[in-house]
Amino acid sequence: MREPFLQGLKASIPIAIGYIPIAITFGLVAKSAGISDYITLLMSFLVFAGASQFVGVNLIALGTNPWEIVLTTFILNLRHSLMSASLSMRIDASLSKGWRYLLAFGITDETFSVASMQKAQLLSPWFIIALNMLAYSAWLFGTWAGIFLASGLPASLQASMGIALYAMFIGLLVPSLRNSRPILLVVLISMTISFSLSWLPFTQTISAGWKIIISTMIAALAAAIIYPQGLGGLRK
Repeated sequence: MREPFLQGLKASIPIAIGYIPIAITFGLVAKSAGISDYITLLMSFLVFAGASQFVGVNLIALGTNPWEIVLTTFILNLRHSLMSASLSMRIDASLSKGWRYLLAFGITDETFSVASMQKAQLLSPWFIIALNMLAYSAWLFGTWAGIFLASGLPASLQASMGIALYAMFIGLLVPSLRNSRPILLVVLISMTISFSLSWLPFTQTISAGWKIIISTMIAALAAAIIYPQGLGGLRK
């Protein structure tokens, strides 16, 4: 128990370091969007999904229907079911459901990548718990730090922090666009659909939440049809 737990903590350190500045940004953006400190912390405590939380904050700021927010974040997080299924094949089959639920909650893109790259065929649940726990703690700490820092910022600067969300997504997206034409095509498709839904006269009644859902679904479907073998191995 002790050794795999310590190994999990050690493996999680780079993830935790990377999570803190992103979580700080989330706290700042949520505060600037007028979301209460309690709700912001609760989002990180219960949701623990960076992309969904950022999108959720944006949709809340736009006054989107709650069910549209739920559906949008559900679609964004569908990949977690695949990651959980993959890791479930590398843990002891006799592990209780309670353990499995606990392990599944903490799985993120980064912790999954680290866990899946381990050489051992069977992973200790204590390794995964430690891996997830430190990353989770870093996310909560970063969120709190972002809220705390936002409280000391002038109102004008807090209002301008909304652009941090878009800057972060662009920063994450640009490297992928440079390395993969398929991803570039998917982004262009989603941008075209989103632009069309925003400006065409007969789509003006569609809410912001549904526009995001429609753009996401059509772009994903187009990618599945054009590149049935997947995007990961396709490069320029």
